[in-house]
Amino acid sequence: MNIKTVCSWNDEIWHDVSPIYFEAFGDKGAKPIKVIKNMLNQSLAELHVGYNHSEAVGMALTGKLSSNRIMIIDYLAITGNKRGQGLGKQFVQYLRDRASAEGFHKLIVETEAAETEENKKRIHFWRSCGFLITEYIHHYIWVLETYHAMYIPLITNSKKVTGEELFVYFNTFHRLSFREARN
Repeated sequence: MNIKTVCSWNDEIWHDVSPIYFEAFGDKGAKPIKVIKNMLNQSLAELHVGYNHSEAVGMALTGKLSSNRIMIIDYLAITGNKRGQGLGKQFVQYLRDRASAEGFHKLIVETEAAETEENKKRIHFWRSCGFLITEYIHHYIWVLETYHAMYIPLITNSKKVTGEELFVYFNTFHRLSFREARN
């Protein structure tokens, strides 16, 4: 898989990746396109697209809180017919390497906390990629689902962090993501 990263809105790349994005998140937590455009245009995010030959097979949207040295995996998905082939782990390794090379101290992701089979599989996936789960369960005021924070320390002297600490970063990222898009 060849992964291409863009730092600004690109209609052609979005055309490649949007079917994967909407397949995975369309009915569950997808951000509106204008918000994603805003995130990219204000250098808050990067869009990563995985290609097998010329076919888009995976995508990730990552957020960057540069002053805090935190990279957030906001969305990650592999197209349905390519799941189970190690592409998700390959994608996470790419993001981990990229975050490390750019000097980030942690790579973080939030996962649904409800004890469903689907959520257990997601948590298992993230753990298999090296993420540590925090105990804290976060309740956003605008969604019904509850969430755990998971993280990978990217520097050797990184101290253990709590979910409460990590959700400060998620809340900051979400606030910045939607800030200009409302206008």
